[in-house]
Amino acid sequence: MSTSDDLSLGPPKVLSYLGLPLDYSPSPSTDPVAFLARHITELPPYLLASFNSSTTPKQRTVIPRIRNRRLLYTTSNPAPFSFTSARAAWPLLWTGTERRGTEEGEEERKWAQTGFLEGSKKHVGKLGNLLSGYEEEREAQRVRVMRRERASNDDENFIPEEDEDTDEEQEEELYRELAKKEAEDPKVERDAFERLVRERFIYGLLPDIDYDVDWDDKWDTDNDRDAEDRWFDDEED
Repeated sequence: MSTSDDLSLGPPKVLSYLGLPLDYSPSPSTDPVAFLARHITELPPYLLASFNSSTTPKQRTVIPRIRNRRLLYTTSNPAPFSFTSARAAWPLLWTGTERRGTEEGEEERKWAQTGFLEGSKKHVGKLGNLLSGYEEEREAQRVRVMRRERASNDDENFIPEEDEDTDEEQEEELYRELAKKEAEDPKVERDAFERLVRERFIYGLLPDIDYDVDWDDKWDTDNDRDAEDRWFDDEED
């Protein structure tokens, strides 16, 4: 949805839909999170989506219903959160020992064997190995560039004695410690990484991903509070 669309479906339209006066409090203009917390179940998705321009995923995390929708969505094993997809989308979060680019390289090798030069097996093997090597190196190079850019941005944005991202940094540090301790077990590494990605999504900290699930009531249940309690119980275990 474009910014102009968001404006046309902004606070006046929302208030009008609910039959509320323009001076209603909490205001969808000046206090959108509080407004959402009170009225999220009364608005259709197309109006709720207009709040994308006035709130961030992190800000909306304080709303239990939204947090629970994200939780239930992640437990449905959506494709973006599979290990291969997640590692490709957020390589900076992956600190495991598994070699980068291996799976991508294997896909290139399979394509060379089955989808290219099918009638000439003489050169397919060599071609597959060559493409695989190229793909592994491309993926490794992509991650190196992203890490350099992140380091550069961190240096430029460094503000002494500011501690706004402490929770996020501690979360990533705990994950890295777990991955380091269990480095001999690839499955533990993968599970820890997948859990980190899911947690960051639930708390609105995962970049470059669609948060439209926030407005989709198909993820609501009659036991939202139970789902929330289970999530925090799991964190404490």
